[in-house]
Amino acid sequence: MRKVVVSEFVTLDGVMEAPHKWSFPYWTDEIGKFKNDELSSSDALLLGRITYEGFAAAWPNITSEGEYAEWMNGYPKYVASTTLENPNWNNSTVIKGNVGEEVSKLKEQVGKDILIFGSAALTNSLIQDGLIDEYRLLVYPIVLGSGKALFDDRSKVNLKLVDTKSYDTGVVILTYQPA
Repeated sequence: MRKVVVSEFVTLDGVMEAPHKWSFPYWTDEIGKFKNDELSSSDALLLGRITYEGFAAAWPNITSEGEYAEWMNGYPKYVASTTLENPNWNNSTVIKGNVGEEVSKLKEQVGKDILIFGSAALTNSLIQDGLIDEYRLLVYPIVLGSGKALFDDRSKVNLKLVDTKSYDTGVVILTYQPA
């Protein structure tokens, strides 16, 4: 069975919104390797509409990221949305019905991990359905004081820490699985 993996850049105060505005000063080649390895061990993306639209506007035009860009553009992308009509990014499918049921079906297919980037509302919905198998939180040493948080008041889940990695810039990767 495939795993659904949430991979997020978050601040110390839990903000995940607009990481392009605050994460770059902390980036290292080691974090890049982690993200590359993570994507290579996956073969599908599961995204909410807002994240999808941002990625669909950017990734088809990114050529400097080599294999990573090829994977991002080539992998199947499943978009949870009730409003998106015509997804224009390569290999995109809109999930309009019961997202939990559809994700359960995806998990039963043969394949590698299914990655969720961004997509806080989708993540919180899948937490309620018990469909998240792993959380990879890249915690950045910055406090923003406001912004969209990854978890909301529906996100009660008990987790066990299964791995940690830290980097010289102060970024810590915390990997959790449901307890």
